[in-house]
Amino acid sequence: MTTYLLAGGGTAGHVNPLLAVADALREREPDAQILVLGTREGLEARLVPERGYELLFVDKVPFPRRPDKAAAAFPARFRRAIAQVRGHIRERGVDVVVGFGGYAAAPAYVAARGARVPVIVHEANAKPGMANALGARRAVGVGVAFEGTPIKRGRLVGMPLRREIVDLDRAALRDEAAAHFELDAARSTLLVFGGSLGAQRLNEAFSGAWQDVLDAGWQLLHVTGERSDLPDPGVPGYAMRRYVDRMDLAFALCDLIVSRAGAATVSEISALGIPAVYVPYAVGNGEQALNAASAVRAGAAILIPDAEFTADRVRSEVVPLLADERRRAAMTDAAASVGIRNGTQNVVAMIDEALRGRA
Repeated sequence: MTTYLLAGGGTAGHVNPLLAVADALREREPDAQILVLGTREGLEARLVPERGYELLFVDKVPFPRRPDKAAAAFPARFRRAIAQVRGHIRERGVDVVVGFGGYAAAPAYVAARGARVPVIVHEANAKPGMANALGARRAVGVGVAFEGTPIKRGRLVGMPLRREIVDLDRAALRDEAAAHFELDAARSTLLVFGGSLGAQRLNEAFSGAWQDVLDAGWQLLHVTGERSDLPDPGVPGYAMRRYVDRMDLAFALCDLIVSRAGAATVSEISALGIPAVYVPYAVGNGEQALNAASAVRAGAAILIPDAEFTADRVRSEVVPLLADERRRAAMTDAAASVGIRNGTQNVVAMIDEALRGRA
């Protein structure tokens, strides 16, 4: 029986691909021991047990970014975290460690190396995080979601995606999706969303341009986010939702998407072959713009900087795209050329290679 230790967490960007791989391993090896390493503070503390996996804990030890008291305490705290993971590896007889980034991943990489357990790294963002950059130095395999990700020995494998996305038949679900959102399956639909909390910039822009979308003959499905107080005009053809728990139906109905450019979002949209307008979130290290870069280069998407995304920009750039069927068709073809639906299977194949090498 093989024992897998999947390490990562903190955010959905780390947890969701981890769970996709865990599900694939469990499906093919029901008797395997699949363990997840995470912190008590991260999203994994809730999502992993809900999915039925055993969660092992490690202390959350952020890498220091400035010379302060936390930096002085870092070496001792990091050694303690490594010792915690080393104990898990020894006690549970771990055969392979698969890391997805986040606070749990870095000590897992170091502990696995000391225990001579093979390591696989998956980097979801086009700009690698510090933990994965560390792990890639000695890993036996490094998979990346986006072409050109600057990480040692990176191999393009795509993003491990949710089963409902991988198996989505958009055409077959279009009628059901239209009924779900109280829209017309026969009309073209623009989907706008910014994640579970929404995106204020997108909401403000479409609060001033939704009528232009409808005047172009399109419907608008606008997911504003749970915290939004944007008023719903309540007009036919404009479906406003604070939150959508069936994004598969939203994807099935739409013909064009305007969204942020998180790694999972870009990967799912490209895998489904949907043309997109990306408005990267401006906070952070610029990783969202980099995530969208390969789709933009391929012609599958266009990118509008956050600071420039206004109602006027929607009217000048998005609305003309609604009327340009030929351009959207070319974008759809391009999306199919960069989208990868079998990212989960590709990561599992890397794990198998590592286990064969150990044997």
